[in-house]
Amino acid sequence: MPFKIMPMLAQRTLKSITKAVGVGLHSGQRVELTLRPAQPDTGIVFRRVDLPEPVDIPVTAQSVSDTRMASTIANGSAKVHTVEHFMSACAGLGIDNLYVDISAEEVPILDGSAASFVFLLQSAGIEMQRAARRFIRITKPVEVREGEGVNLKWARLEPYHGFKLSFEIEFHHPAVDSTGQRVEFDMSSDSYARDIARARTFGFTKDVEMMRANGLALGGGLDNAIVMDDYKVLNSDGLRYDDEFVKHKILDAMGDLYIVGKPLLAAYSAFRSGHAMNNKLLRELLAHPECYEIVSFDDERKAPKGFAQPLRAW
Repeated sequence: MPFKIMPMLAQRTLKSITKAVGVGLHSGQRVELTLRPAQPDTGIVFRRVDLPEPVDIPVTAQSVSDTRMASTIANGSAKVHTVEHFMSACAGLGIDNLYVDISAEEVPILDGSAASFVFLLQSAGIEMQRAARRFIRITKPVEVREGEGVNLKWARLEPYHGFKLSFEIEFHHPAVDSTGQRVEFDMSSDSYARDIARARTFGFTKDVEMMRANGLALGGGLDNAIVMDDYKVLNSDGLRYDDEFVKHKILDAMGDLYIVGKPLLAAYSAFRSGHAMNNKLLRELLAHPECYEIVSFDDERKAPKGFAQPLRAW
């Protein structure tokens, strides 16, 4: 019987160039995104093409320069705000290498979820590359915590053969409290496109008014966010999931964690975490090399379930 070489778990990029146009959530500016294939081991690189000299901003944990309201990456004075929803879609579809040409300093919010980015990436087609996909495998638990009592928040990574996220929220708001407060998502058994990608960002009218007074949320509205007053959801079509709030926190966490530059093999769990704490967790991980190792799979059958095949379309 002839010896059969099993396929390795390969890196992925796009088959073709694809474009999107939208507005930035905070800036309200019109922005164009052009997604282009990239060579193996490029990673995901944003390119500010609107500047006199285009500037590349590779996505890494160290390139995160601000985590207020969103995840912002920077290279010198060149910045790109609100990268988390796009990065979440890349994580959910397993995209490793990509150039993202952007014509302003904020990723377009589109419908406030990652669904439009998933559609965009899938419509371009996903191509396997001749290089092994490398993972960061957690070997010892890493945790960050802040506050005490009612102010407590924490995030943790633990060893796991796969990628699983569990998140719990606590907002003390009638519209949020009446929905699911905790959710667990496992890449091996659940569908990112179906279960997570459509969860929208959310905000409260009083916060939106305050943010607008400070020049933020200028592009936000009922067509790209869940908006609530003191008692209820104001969107006429209601929620997309009965636990959409906490699912959006999972969506954000997947994007924030993928900023590390490689997919994680880990169980992530969090309570009231956000962009700042997620980035703090990545930096804590990288500060402790004894807590992780870089691995690849020469035989894709040995990889965790859910990583071998590119995600099917909707």
